[in-house]
Amino acid sequence: MPAFDLPPAELERHRPDVEEPADFDAFWETTLEEASAEGDPLVSSRPVANGLRLTETWDVTFRGFAGDPVRAWFSLPAGSTAPRPAVVEYAGYGRGRGLPHERLTWVNAGYAHLLMDNRGQGDQYGCGGDTPDPHTAAPGGPGPAVRGLFAPRDYHYRRLITDAVRAVAAVRALPGVDPRRVAAVGNSQGGGLALAVAGLVPDLAAVLVTAPLLCGIPRALDLSDTGPYGEIAACLSVHRGAEEAARRTLSYVEGVSFARRAHAPAHFGVGLRDTVCPPSGAYAAFNHYADLAGGEPAREIHAYPFNGHEGGDAVHVRRQLDWLAALSGD
Repeated sequence: MPAFDLPPAELERHRPDVEEPADFDAFWETTLEEASAEGDPLVSSRPVANGLRLTETWDVTFRGFAGDPVRAWFSLPAGSTAPRPAVVEYAGYGRGRGLPHERLTWVNAGYAHLLMDNRGQGDQYGCGGDTPDPHTAAPGGPGPAVRGLFAPRDYHYRRLITDAVRAVAAVRALPGVDPRRVAAVGNSQGGGLALAVAGLVPDLAAVLVTAPLLCGIPRALDLSDTGPYGEIAACLSVHRGAEEAARRTLSYVEGVSFARRAHAPAHFGVGLRDTVCPPSGAYAAFNHYADLAGGEPAREIHAYPFNGHEGGDAVHVRRQLDWLAALSGD
């Protein structure tokens, strides 16, 4: 697929106006307060066999949106004693937490690692998930991107973003974690979740975002017919009078709005031929990052001109590892 979005020089300057709902902050404050009122985030942590000698893993359950139980894998380097900085990782669209030995990069780098399950997902690729979504009765459609699309309080991503924030609180309650040094990491949908966490958790230590979903949503809907944006377009092709309601709902989960509120040092990656999450969305979030933070946190973005949704792949992961290690002083 040839490059289809803005030219690189324009992407680097891309700062579109963001149409935020007037009650954006109140909406999320109320949502997170309701979740916190359900009790302490951590429900249980049970050691599991993972077939590995150098990594220990626990099956974690924490309280997410509405107090719903959300599953996660928590891993530490074997024999850890001193508290470690932690990485909370969010999985991509349609994927669940899978099996404990699938995601080992961050724990092998010496971090405590929590991989959050995606509620109501896990059936599209990977090795499945273990967290149902009991709030799926609202109109919209079967795919996660359109569940409850016509009302902000019913939308799937209101629940999933709340889970993502609660995952940070949960990892801070686990033994072996330095609660002052927690980073959020994700690719695609996971990148969108990590960016939302950065905007909603003021004391996050770092955020690493690659090919983020839910950024620059209005433009992405015009450009992309694939993946989640294609699902939204297909839904609106049937519900022809629902576009205004859908766009209002999506404005409450816009990644650029979360980026404007973020404080943490940030590391971005983007493939310039990405037709799933168009690169203009990542650049919009990057260029607006920390607009409302009252400071200028460290941030950098790495572009891969000939890559699509895979971005820099393992090359970019190595850049992430080096950046976070330098930031952590480890």
